[in-house]
Amino acid sequence: MIVNSFDDKSEAKINPKFNPDAYELDVCILTFSKVIEQHVLNNYKCEKIGEIEDAADTRTIYKIDYKGKKIGFFKTYVGAPSCVGSIETSSSRIRTNKFIVFGGAGCLNKEIVHGKVMVPTEAYRDEGTSYHYAAASDYIEIKNHEIVAEFMRVNEIPYIEGKTWTTDAFYRETLSNFEKRKNDGCISVEMECSAVQALCNFRNYEFYTFFTSGDLLDSPKWDERHKKGELEGTQHDTTHFDIAIELANFVCEK
Repeated sequence: MIVNSFDDKSEAKINPKFNPDAYELDVCILTFSKVIEQHVLNNYKCEKIGEIEDAADTRTIYKIDYKGKKIGFFKTYVGAPSCVGSIETSSSRIRTNKFIVFGGAGCLNKEIVHGKVMVPTEAYRDEGTSYHYAAASDYIEIKNHEIVAEFMRVNEIPYIEGKTWTTDAFYRETLSNFEKRKNDGCISVEMECSAVQALCNFRNYEFYTFFTSGDLLDSPKWDERHKKGELEGTQHDTTHFDIAIELANFVCEK
């Protein structure tokens, strides 16, 4: 079966190029948002330190000096294969064992307000990438969720914890599957979390993540919960990069 694809007994035919001379960073932050990327370039002193090239385009890796820490930053694509691939490829340009990935997520509970910070505790593996990095299981623990939650408490940032549903198929979040995941205790749905955790476990990286509560599935009809062009409380909410960079500083000092 496809979920039994994990093979830790033989070598991969293609491997990431780990470069011992790559730029050393304390931590690296990934965003999915072009709006947030532009916000960072406009408001932080960013030094270009590398590039990630693929068939679609070339993305720049930046360094931000922040509170004495060397913090990497780059934009990745939505979806488990692209996000995991970006992290793997980055190992030839940068050296770090800490990754912070944040973005928007669909909400599975109507009691959770739009824009609320959600901290995932476990991720349901409804995607294909993680099964090549970890043995089959329904859920994977997000092992640093307690550290992320501690950061939110210390900084008095309102948040909620719960399981998340990671799926490859944005347009196949059916009513039946929604009900199963909600009954499991999932409060969010997104497209990367379980795969990135599996990758980080496999490569001995540390993964820290949080989501912005966005569109609502827990309603008679799908509710976007924002107007066209509105950024606050969405995946493009620039204030959540401010949370991410403070989280980066926090985990470096743990």
